[in-house]
Amino acid sequence: MNSPADLPLWAAILISAFLLLGSGLTFLGAIGILRFRNFYQRIHAPTLGTTFGAGGILIASIIYSIMTDARLVLHEILIAVFIIVTTPVTLMLLGRAALFRDRTAKKDGVPPYED
Repeated sequence: MNSPADLPLWAAILISAFLLLGSGLTFLGAIGILRFRNFYQRIHAPTLGTTFGAGGILIASIIYSIMTDARLVLHEILIAVFIIVTTPVTLMLLGRAALFRDRTAKKDGVPPYED
């Protein structure tokens, strides 16, 4: 197993770029919660931030693991797959639950139910 000090410069720059990209997208998703006005707008930004932000961080982790352990580490790939699959499903479930709640309460501006 190589030490982190033996990491080539190009790999360190690539890992840092993916870490900055992932953390920046996650930060933008967090800002979206504060900036948007209603629930339907608020659930969109964190979902994108979670999916793409975690993706960037996981890509950096995969590159680091490959460079230091000299083998592919599969648990990062599994984490990425689970995040990519579960985040949009959670968004849809939260959106539908809020839409049902708003239709039941007969709030203004909510689209009617269509078959």
